[in-house]
Amino acid sequence: MSDVAEIIKRHKALSVSPLKASQTLGAALAFLGFRGAIPMLHGSQGCTAFGKVFFVRHFREPIPLQTTAMDQVTTIMGSEDSVIEGLRTLCEKHAPLLIGLPTTALSETQGSDVDMAVKEFRKQHPTFAAVPVVPVSAPDFSGCLETGFAKALEAIISTLVPSAASAGTVPGRRRRQVNVLVGSSLTPGDLEELKELIEQFGLRPVLLPDLSDSLDGHLGVDQFSPLTIGGAEVSELQTLGDARATLVIGASLHAAADLLHELTGVPDYRLDHLMGLEAVDGLMLALHEISGEAVPERIERQRAQLHDAMLDCHFMLGMSRFALAGDPDLIHAFSEFLHGVGAEVVVAVSPVNAPVFARSGLAEIKIGDLEDLERSARERGVDLLVTNSHGVEPARRLGRPLVRAGFPQYDLLGGYQKTWVGYRGSRQTLFDLANLLLELGKGEIHPYRSIYAQKPEYQEAVNHESAEAFAAGVPRQ
Repeated sequence: MSDVAEIIKRHKALSVSPLKASQTLGAALAFLGFRGAIPMLHGSQGCTAFGKVFFVRHFREPIPLQTTAMDQVTTIMGSEDSVIEGLRTLCEKHAPLLIGLPTTALSETQGSDVDMAVKEFRKQHPTFAAVPVVPVSAPDFSGCLETGFAKALEAIISTLVPSAASAGTVPGRRRRQVNVLVGSSLTPGDLEELKELIEQFGLRPVLLPDLSDSLDGHLGVDQFSPLTIGGAEVSELQTLGDARATLVIGASLHAAADLLHELTGVPDYRLDHLMGLEAVDGLMLALHEISGEAVPERIERQRAQLHDAMLDCHFMLGMSRFALAGDPDLIHAFSEFLHGVGAEVVVAVSPVNAPVFARSGLAEIKIGDLEDLERSARERGVDLLVTNSHGVEPARRLGRPLVRAGFPQYDLLGGYQKTWVGYRGSRQTLFDLANLLLELGKGEIHPYRSIYAQKPEYQEAVNHESAEAFAAGVPRQ
């Protein structure tokens, strides 16, 4: 692996087979991880409807999503009144515990001032002063889902987490509480696995946001709710300063982690990802230091099982060639995971550049789209593609298997719930990848066939010799 990746910038005037999902969707996804929350996108109805379709197809769940419904008049004359009216309507009808207010490309281009609109809403409707409203700038024309998700979490911390001086919080007062900032690359299944690992050390994780409780695909006992069902408690944000430590999973969240540390003084442990032996060992070391407890025997056994899986799969994965396309945290996680089992990432395509690429170890990373992925994969002869469901057609044209990862996944059920992280998730990922490579005939040990076996005179001599030996009573070797 190279020390510093070469970043190849895009030179096309348009995206062909786009790879990225917008910042606005990423910000909305972060708000969907809080109980009783609802995101209200400041933009046109079409922007919100299109995003909602993506969420519903990916999670197979009803998604609470509202819009300020900008039209041609408000786009020209000003849209702040639309924000105020939308907030009032949501508060009156649904009494949410949190309202997220991400901007879109339309409102950003129009120059809408959402912060001023929220202040005006507070003046005009003081009865709703207890309802938190978190505006976040997340236009579609820059960034990607990962950056929008990170911006929203940073805005939530900035708006709702009190400083230690004002709230009187003391790091470590809640000896079992661990704050966990989780990035957009983690699925609800990943978050469930992460919570279980933390709890085995006797700690109580507070995940921000917690999609494993709101979009994990469970049937609720209550009737349909226009707000998120499950998720992190908004009230828990007041207690983050009393936690024993903070875990940060994902390099995209470093700005949010810096802000939280500045406000609360709680020490943090930062991990880029949780895929593969070395990465999960880092998590175990952090949990051991935080809790003071030894690693549980159950987790040690899972580690041994991952070791065995690495041995079983190395014939298939060793020297195999992969093409990756996705947001930076996802590319970084998969590249290090694959490198750890002897595979080679020969193509990596991301919609945006990111600081994490400076330590990715990849030779080069293309800032581009799925057309760039397809062209490079064809030129370099890859064995497997890893990207979202938009990669189905490129994979079909290349005649190569596709591993669906990232957002969106809409052509197979359960992609949102797949567990990639931890010893167990890493083990299953190894098996899944190795089985796909087996279908290509890679790593399989074929039976040996002698070059003489096809010659009639040789076979006749063998048969004659065997018959004489049998008649003489010689045991067969």
